[in-house]
Amino acid sequence: MKKSVNRVLTILGLTLAMSATSYAQSSNSEDRPKGPPTFKQLLKELDANEDGKISLKESKGPLKEDFKKIDTDEDGFLSEKEIKNAPKPERKERPTN
Repeated sequence: MKKSVNRVLTILGLTLAMSATSYAQSSNSEDRPKGPPTFKQLLKELDANEDGKISLKESKGPLKEDFKKIDTDEDGFLSEKEIKNAPKPERKERPTN
């Protein structure tokens, strides 16, 4: 009887561990962007007034921090061409343990 209970608990534990690992891998790969966002994606996310342009007020994150560098024609808006030619943000180093 004791062996049967141990087997069931072992199988149940392994099943739960495999399910958790599978879930973690699938949710991470779906959440992670595959490269930089397209201009259309940026417009959808940032263009609050839906004028087809991204202003300093609408931008955020690295886009906002580097707005003046990216806005090469200095019109106060980021065009698709300016976004495409924007300098890539510096990657932060991962801490080593």
